[in-house]
Amino acid sequence: MLAGIERECMLLARHQVMVNRHVDGPLLERSAYLLISRLEAAGPMSIGQLAEAFQLDTSTVNRQVAALLRGGLAERIPDPDGGLARKLRATDEGRRRYAADRERYYHGLERVLTGWTDEDRAELFEMLMRLNRSIEDMQGNAWPRPEATVDAGR
Repeated sequence: MLAGIERECMLLARHQVMVNRHVDGPLLERSAYLLISRLEAAGPMSIGQLAEAFQLDTSTVNRQVAALLRGGLAERIPDPDGGLARKLRATDEGRRRYAADRERYYHGLERVLTGWTDEDRAELFEMLMRLNRSIEDMQGNAWPRPEATVDAGR
């Protein structure tokens, strides 16, 4: 059973990329999408906070953030809480591109889930959330979410 679950998770990660492969216009790089998603969910964060949130080396996150800054997708701001470290937040362009990509992903999922009942969709949502929360609990690193309901975000 574990081999089957592993295979399906691997395929899910591959399919997520492939569903939107033929869309018009450029998609954000995966790391940019994830970073902006986290900034939108949690608010401005320092590079150290992002590295901790993603459980990555600071140097890795620093390179990813540098790409966001060069692309005008994020900006450095003074710490809103008065701390010394500067924080990062998505720019209007970063938020616009993130929202556009999120819509593309929604449309891709809609195409995939055509024919699924509301109950099937709700069950999938609950199981995916349960899987992710189990991983987050094991790592001690929860991802901020809106109130977890079946139509959260949509």
